[in-house]
Amino acid sequence: MTSQDDRPDPYLEEIGVGPWPGEHPADERYDPELLAHGDRRNVGDQYRYWTREAIVADLDTKRFAYHVAIENWQHDFNIGTVVRNANAFLASAVHIVGRRRWNRRGAMVTDRYQHVVHHATIEEFCAWAAGEGLAVVGIDNLPGSVPLETTPLPEACVLLFGQEGPGLSPPAREAAALVCSIAQYGSTRSINAGVASGIAMHAWVRQHVWG
Repeated sequence: MTSQDDRPDPYLEEIGVGPWPGEHPADERYDPELLAHGDRRNVGDQYRYWTREAIVADLDTKRFAYHVAIENWQHDFNIGTVVRNANAFLASAVHIVGRRRWNRRGAMVTDRYQHVVHHATIEEFCAWAAGEGLAVVGIDNLPGSVPLETTPLPEACVLLFGQEGPGLSPPAREAAALVCSIAQYGSTRSINAGVASGIAMHAWVRQHVWG
């Protein structure tokens, strides 16, 4: 029996896999450099040694019907986390409304595999959503909002998040067909958009993938 002290330290283990053992596969999805030198990326085992383009193409055949959007008027640092969550929960795309530039550090390179679209104004974003037949669902603890935990979410929708602090802008509130709040039980007034996005995306997945 291996004692707890004999177990390998997960922080010292090398991430990923080394060079492909034996003859390299001829499948064009595989990257010759990764096959030769190993794949240390943070990707699922089913995508080991695949090129980025091949991974994106495969994800595009599986993406769910919902999208995610976040307002970016003040360089919100939560956007990277939103993108990372969207990749984890297989959103069709992330839409950034407002400033084009955003801090990619929190995305942990998942933006390489997740479609990210920019809209200069909330009006431009709403026109796009209407053209795609997507309901805009705001996520914010606003007066008149309904509980996310008990509210059916449209299958074809965009989950829209506001800035850290002020939340959804007034035009975004007006544009939302529905605003859902996330139940909270502590002393804080709100949670940041990065955390809220993960909760809301998982709620959509529970309803439309597992429901």
